Amino acid sequence: MDVARWEPFKKIKRWDPFREMEEMSARLRDLMGKGSMTRINGEEALTSIDWVPEVDIIESEKEYLIKAELPEIKKEDVKVSVEKGVLTIQGERKQEKEEKGKKFHRIERSYGAFERSFTLPDDADQGKVSAEFKDGILSVHLAKSEKAAPKPIEVKAA
Repeated sequence: MDVARWEPFKKIKRWDPFREMEEMSARLRDLMGKGSMTRINGEEALTSIDWVPEVDIIESEKEYLIKAELPEIKKEDVKVSVEKGVLTIQGERKQEKEEKGKKFHRIERSYGAFERSFTLPDDADQGKVSAEFKDGILSVHLAKSEKAAPKPIEVKAA
């Protein structure tokens, strides 16, 4: 049996935090882009989602407003639904087809189907949901229920 000298740091390259973060980011992109676990009818299912639009969620005294960025998507390709306390936005951004005389040198934007789901707060009124689509922004208005509004209680002196 040969005896080898133990040199634990000989094979380790210099630690690069930026490389580590880039590798971690790539792993997360692969995990989120190629599929994620969701529940359908109580059972887990692997879903394939190509991209996810960014959203802003804003609360005012009377409503919640969800604004989703959906550039280059037609209104007909977007679906908004509310079921069992969950608001879901679904749609698809279609990729341009290569035409004669056109040559794509780089494609960095994401295309394909997307889906975002949000659990509604207790004070949201599921019966009062409206949506509008303008300039690539989907705005979903979700009214707050009147019965959930806090009631001031008068304190009497004894």
